[in-house]
Amino acid sequence: MSNLRQPLTAPIRRVRFVYVALFFAAWTSLIGMRLVWLQVVRHHDWVERAAKQQQRTFEVAPRRGVLYDRNLRELAVTVLAESVYAVPSELGDNRANVAELLSGIVHVDPTDTFTAQGSIMARLTASRNFAWIARKLTPEQAQRVRELNLKGVYLQKEFKRFYPNTDLAAQTLGYVGIDDTGLGGMEREFEDDLHGTAGHVLTAVDAKRHALGSEEREPLPGENLVLSIDTNIQYMAERALDAQMLKMKAAHGTVVVQDPHTGQILALAISPRYNPNDLKHQDPTILKNLAVSDVYEPGSTFKLVTYAAAVDGAGVQPTDIVDCQGGAMTMYGRTLHDDKSDHFGRVTVQFALEHSSDVGAAKMAMKLGNSKFYDYIRGFGFGDRSGIELPSETRGLLRPARKWEATSIMSIAIGHEVGVTPVQLVTMVSAIANGGTYLPPHILLDETELMKGDSRLRPAAFHPTNSLPAKMPDGAHRVITELTAAKMRQMMEGTIVEGTGKTGALNGYSAGGKTGTAQKIDPVTHTYSHTRTVASFAGIAPINNPAISVAVIIDDPMVGTRYGAETSAPVFKQVAQEVLEYLGVPHDQPLKVVKPDSAAPKLELAGDAPSEDPGDLNVMYEEINSLPADDPLRQKSDAAVVAATAAAAPVPVASTEKKGIFAALPEKMLKAFRDHGGSSIMTDETTEANKLSPKPVADHVQRTDGAVVVDASTKVAVPVMQGGLRAVIQQAAGAGLRVQPVGSGLAREQVPAAGTMVPLGTEVVVRFTR
Repeated sequence: MSNLRQPLTAPIRRVRFVYVALFFAAWTSLIGMRLVWLQVVRHHDWVERAAKQQQRTFEVAPRRGVLYDRNLRELAVTVLAESVYAVPSELGDNRANVAELLSGIVHVDPTDTFTAQGSIMARLTASRNFAWIARKLTPEQAQRVRELNLKGVYLQKEFKRFYPNTDLAAQTLGYVGIDDTGLGGMEREFEDDLHGTAGHVLTAVDAKRHALGSEEREPLPGENLVLSIDTNIQYMAERALDAQMLKMKAAHGTVVVQDPHTGQILALAISPRYNPNDLKHQDPTILKNLAVSDVYEPGSTFKLVTYAAAVDGAGVQPTDIVDCQGGAMTMYGRTLHDDKSDHFGRVTVQFALEHSSDVGAAKMAMKLGNSKFYDYIRGFGFGDRSGIELPSETRGLLRPARKWEATSIMSIAIGHEVGVTPVQLVTMVSAIANGGTYLPPHILLDETELMKGDSRLRPAAFHPTNSLPAKMPDGAHRVITELTAAKMRQMMEGTIVEGTGKTGALNGYSAGGKTGTAQKIDPVTHTYSHTRTVASFAGIAPINNPAISVAVIIDDPMVGTRYGAETSAPVFKQVAQEVLEYLGVPHDQPLKVVKPDSAAPKLELAGDAPSEDPGDLNVMYEEINSLPADDPLRQKSDAAVVAATAAAAPVPVASTEKKGIFAALPEKMLKAFRDHGGSSIMTDETTEANKLSPKPVADHVQRTDGAVVVDASTKVAVPVMQGGLRAVIQQAAGAGLRVQPVGSGLAREQVPAAGTMVPLGTEVVVRFTR
């Protein structure tokens, strides 16, 4: 029986084996295909999903570079701030409560929609892994968020741009966005250099989001920029411009101060300004830099180009005679008029420039012809970008000579049919000041990785020179000869001494310049307006060895005659006077007695007001110089015309109750003040001019108690105290007087007043404010 059943069982077993084998083969193939799909085809996707679950990557923002002025004062710095964010997946059902709680802390500005409760809730709903709540909080806000200790809500440190001087040079420095990206000014122009390279932090986390370890790549900070701006000169320019803008009710104003021998911009003031620390509440129309992006018709200031070209290219001399034809000239059916009050006949070329004759200027241009006149205009830098390190610079408006109309030469000669920028105007004046060489303007001194405090990074304090650089910068070229430049400076001085620029005359310094008043185009009629003007003044000082060039442009003044002589020249006068005194430039003319203008506006920065009342200066003067009871300076009389009769002048040396600035000075500096007659300037720091010039010496005796007895029989006039502490001390020392400073900044008030006769060795009390 067993033999008969054998053939029946073998085939059945083979079939089962085949079925099982096929099943396992198919199963293995499916698994293999799935593994290939997951590990080869979808490998990258699954790696990313694993990384998201197991790792968290943070981008570490780099520290933005610092903006310094030439004396290494910080103009723009980066500080740490905290921002708050949330992980919505960790909030669960508490998103609405979290949004309400956090908005109550961070939503302090009604105009800020980003931090409103509804906006926060929308972001928490739209994302699972990350949502910003608020950026760059104040320390108080960050602490309140921290105290809530909300699950899924975290604080992260970020960098925040901060401008220590608020609106000082705002349009020049520019501003940054919320992500530290430069959006204006130097911040935008040098964004790639300032921003730096971001770093990364890779953190491994477990299932409960606990950190297991991290891998970091450090960020690289941005480059630091050293600008040619001097903060003190910038403040002087802005203060003078703001006061005149307020007085004239003008729309805009610009003041540019330049070193004529290097082209470096020392100050670039624009009004109105904005606070880059608070961009949310600023008017966007005042963000642009008018000094390089605003084009206007220069008016009569452009006559400096016309006369310089005529003297240099046509052999015209200042003493030559030009016929101004009674103030009217007709050419090709068009009549050019001088000012309605001017009816000049045959006058000298210098007189025509001094009194701003339009007819005289037109005749100077016609001596050259269109093509030659155009070449001189281009030589002075008009019609092309200067290359200054600021964004959005315009080339101005200047048509090629072949496109001029028949009477265009008359218009361009007097500053019409041509558009210039304030930087182009001041650079033109600097070319005349330095002997006839055009130097491209610059506002960047250095780009460096070094930080303030590093011995390798040194300040570049501005010291006026009378020579051009040994190595001329790119773009520099001679425009007129040195002799022509000298003749032009002579005529520019005549404009201030005898002509239309008398309101720009300085005290103790010679100066030269040119006024300008250009009518604006009426947008309705498309013709020149009779009421809207641009008033300007361009000048240099001192005249023989110019230390600075200054251009003042005030747009659309609404008060007064609106001429440049009344509107812009006084700003030049104030700025140039203060800057020259601040720089310690020696006087080249006698000082005049000036009575203080009680009606002049006093602009002081918040927090800089002196602690003493104005009357305290008289009290301090009496105490320091021990005035007798019957001394006129003790009475409420005009200090400018009374004479002091003080005798002994005890000076407190060891008093423990110091006043004003002495409360903050170290003993070493106080000793320097006493040893040098109230001066902190040591002997080796005395300028060559002071060494060579004789100074009156007081007959005084140093007593053992520290007091000083002066000779009351020898009296001198108190000079005008202007500029910073160094300049004031030098002025006082030159007259044989000493100084008791109060406060810090620039000299604003003095007792006794300028012109008062006082004994040699008297100590003058001077208040300094910023």
